Amino acid sequence: MSSSPSITIRQVQGYQFLIDFGETISDLLVDEAEPIGRGEGPFPEQILVAGVTNCLCASLVFALAKYKQDAKGLTARSSCQVERNAEGRLRITGIDVVISFGAEAGEVQRIDKVLDQFERFCTVSESVKAGIPVTVAVHDADGRRLK
Repeated sequence: MSSSPSITIRQVQGYQFLIDFGETISDLLVDEAEPIGRGEGPFPEQILVAGVTNCLCASLVFALAKYKQDAKGLTARSSCQVERNAEGRLRITGIDVVISFGAEAGEVQRIDKVLDQFERFCTVSESVKAGIPVTVAVHDADGRRLK
């Protein structure tokens, strides 16, 4: 895995974009939900929640493997709360993730040690929890920086 992942996004039409992850991964069509978009692909809030949830699940699998344990598969369900801030703009105010083992707790030895540390392995959720500075640049077709 590259230490500096990158993507390219190209507008298809309206609020639909294709995300190019590179040569070895298929492009992903994203869209805004109706009524703004057509709802023909995941929208940004879903992608953020999916990234957080996927990273947490992978971190849990890593922690389980560290103690040579098998949870007999994982299933996760997550959601986010979206509320208006003081300026009336929509913001994600919380993400809830529920991860379920396929095994019963008694079948997983050292579960306390696994559960105590797995979240700290998660790059995405730990970054989101801390807040992510975002630098935005806008360029025109000639490459001139506009912002």
